[in-house]
Amino acid sequence: MNPKKKSQRFLIMIGLAFAMLILNGCGKNPMSAEQPKDNASQTVISKKDLTDKLKNKDVVALDVRTEEAYNGWKLDGVARGGHIQGAVDFPIAWTKNAKDEQIKSILKAKGVTEDKTVVVYDNKGEQSAQAADTLKKLGYNKILIYKGGMAEWAADASLPVDGLKNYSSLVYPAWINQLIKGEKSEAAPAKDYKIFEVSWGEPKDYKLGHIPGAIHLDTNTIESEPLWNRVSDKALEAMLVKNGVTQDTTVILYGVDSTAATRAASIIMYSGVKDVRLLNGGFDAWKNAGLAVETKENQPVPVKDFGVKVPAHPEYILDMPQAKEVLADKDSKLVSIRSWDEQIGKTSGYSYIKPKGRIKGDVWGHAGSDANHMEEYRNIDNTMRNANEIAAFWKASGITSDQKRVSFYCGTGWRASEAFFDAYLMGWKNISVYDGGWFEWSMDPSNPVATGEPQ
Repeated sequence: MNPKKKSQRFLIMIGLAFAMLILNGCGKNPMSAEQPKDNASQTVISKKDLTDKLKNKDVVALDVRTEEAYNGWKLDGVARGGHIQGAVDFPIAWTKNAKDEQIKSILKAKGVTEDKTVVVYDNKGEQSAQAADTLKKLGYNKILIYKGGMAEWAADASLPVDGLKNYSSLVYPAWINQLIKGEKSEAAPAKDYKIFEVSWGEPKDYKLGHIPGAIHLDTNTIESEPLWNRVSDKALEAMLVKNGVTQDTTVILYGVDSTAATRAASIIMYSGVKDVRLLNGGFDAWKNAGLAVETKENQPVPVKDFGVKVPAHPEYILDMPQAKEVLADKDSKLVSIRSWDEQIGKTSGYSYIKPKGRIKGDVWGHAGSDANHMEEYRNIDNTMRNANEIAAFWKASGITSDQKRVSFYCGTGWRASEAFFDAYLMGWKNISVYDGGWFEWSMDPSNPVATGEPQ
């Protein structure tokens, strides 16, 4: 090529490049965060943008932090615990072992659908991009990231924050570990504390491994045959004193099965212990956190006196006459926490309960007819489900917090106690467990029962 023409071509190319720079804003990257991009999962919005977008019903905020942070614990230095009002929970850890369809099913149940704009946030943007990319791979294309996160949002006192009213009664593994190590912690016990692993019968799971310092609590010491109702008040007081518990002791409960722990919680609260806590997610949560486990059997040190007459809170557990009062009161609800097959009379649900059916006049405390055990009350990792979601399916059955009395029942009190404790965590008043449940009710042929699908 002629050297002169070659030089001219070079100058033309330089000129074109310079022109492109001018058109693109003096060197500004056309793919910057403020511009629409092919990779929508990396589009960042500001606090002001988020406040505006949350007014749109087609926008949903997705909190990918831990459940304890979502519920209200002040973690990672946030000024206020809880979550952005209206946000739904979806900890990034849930995606670790879940299949794509399972993840999509969970998100759909939370109102996160592909047609909506999803705003992902965490504390300070540490995991938002990862969560957004996961959503994009699942087919969610309208994704935004609020990078300021909960730290920025909570610091602005003018912005609404929501959370579980009694969140401190639903503890998490690291909190218990802080207690064991003697470290300072939020919502620490006012005085001494005791940790109990709760299960029925011999401590088989306990002997395989338990939280350091935990004492085994056999449910046979709090309920007894033939009906599996709570034991006498005198026996309850003796059990508490033997286990070193006074009314001022903080009692921390957990189990491989959380229903056993909540059964103990309802009875211990009825007795009069002021501060009862539950490990969210049970022993699996502790193990999954990689914390220390011990196998030695810890023995309780008895106290001289419980400190108050048992029961100090008789309103927390009802017997049959009171259950009938609830049924007769149009402003109260007797709520069944049994499976659908139990509810319609297809099965009694127990090998030792022969009659089938339900208490006539009750309401069913589940969301769908495929309910089997307590799945609708729990997340994928067996932690407590988002309180707003529980309240929503209760409301659909006419169960609301402003009613005169709401009493939960099941077969013998375990599942009902879990629903009761959830309601307590949510701050509901006038709640109770009908202790005898279907077992007691069905033994009296004069009691009204119903079968089949409710009309």
